[in-house]
Amino acid sequence: MKILVAVDGSKFALHAVKYAADLVCQLSSGAHNITLLSVHDDLGLRHAKIFVGSETIADYLREISEKELKPARKILDKAEVKHDMVERTGHVAQEIVEFAHKGKFDLIVLGSKGRGAIADLLIGSVAQRVLAAAKQPVVLVK
Repeated sequence: MKILVAVDGSKFALHAVKYAADLVCQLSSGAHNITLLSVHDDLGLRHAKIFVGSETIADYLREISEKELKPARKILDKAEVKHDMVERTGHVAQEIVEFAHKGKFDLIVLGSKGRGAIADLLIGSVAQRVLAAAKQPVVLVK
């Protein structure tokens, strides 16, 4: 089973990683893999590229992703679950859905921040967008 877990550094994302690790440990023997995905929207930083350069922005986003992925990687290492990590930039929900589709993942696992319905209606939610667009099953973990 190929599982994609989107990680954003939040405690909710770490709950999703723990859930995915537990799921893999409970599955019967076979080839199971978790991919940790960190996505950052660089739209707001495009203007800054003019002043500091594209490489500086890319380094900054890579540094943030590595910081977010580190605790998630520790959870999977401790559980002895095979995994890999991917860093991407772009619209977060769109990148998650596209990566899951192209990678032929069986399941997407996301942490849910659990905002209220009104807040989600006003500002939207990555989880809602992924749920609406993904072709594979999506599990939201609180």
